[in-house]
Amino acid sequence: MGRCAVSQKLTERRSLLVLSSFFHATFSFMILLIWSPDGLMTLRRFAHSRSSIGQLGLVALTAGVCTVAAGIWNAREAYSWPLMLNGLGCSALGIMVAFGATRHITFRSLALVIAVMAVSIGVYEVTTAQKLRGHRIDGWLLAAAGVVSVGFAGVFLGFVFGWVRLDPSPSPQTFHWLGSYFGFSAICMLGLALGHLRPPSAIRGAGNDGLPTI
Repeated sequence: MGRCAVSQKLTERRSLLVLSSFFHATFSFMILLIWSPDGLMTLRRFAHSRSSIGQLGLVALTAGVCTVAAGIWNAREAYSWPLMLNGLGCSALGIMVAFGATRHITFRSLALVIAVMAVSIGVYEVTTAQKLRGHRIDGWLLAAAGVVSVGFAGVFLGFVFGWVRLDPSPSPQTFHWLGSYFGFSAICMLGLALGHLRPPSAIRGAGNDGLPTI
């Protein structure tokens, strides 16, 4: 594959990750704005607004599709599967949230999906950090992001298994956690897209094949 083709591929993947970051940030903003006591929309108004729930689900679904596409674009690398798994989990979350407009979906079900998302992106970040041994700052940042992602997974697993009480279920605090996770995920996606946290495919291989770095 020529350098122009590689550069075009990286640019297209960057665009997908930027879109994913945007929709993650939008989801985070909507959750924190809606569920915050000082938000523009009260909890009661949101609970009875099917269109708002449907829009929220659509945002998460779109973010997941963009992430899956970015992973597929990089499918030749064996360690891209966690990124695709994260996108699939986000897409599933979006569908579940959208269905929540017409049927009851428990928060524990949503929390389980989010835990899978957090673990998968954490694995991707840690794996990428290992590929960045020659770039210490980027590697440490990615490793730290992976640890934080696993921490988020632990919190949401606590919701799933009842280690963290949900009283009432769900409470506004649980959605603050949800908004915080999506906000953190948006930062990670944007960092990858901008090259501050370099994607693994952009790092020069062990054989010095001359691929350009981001």
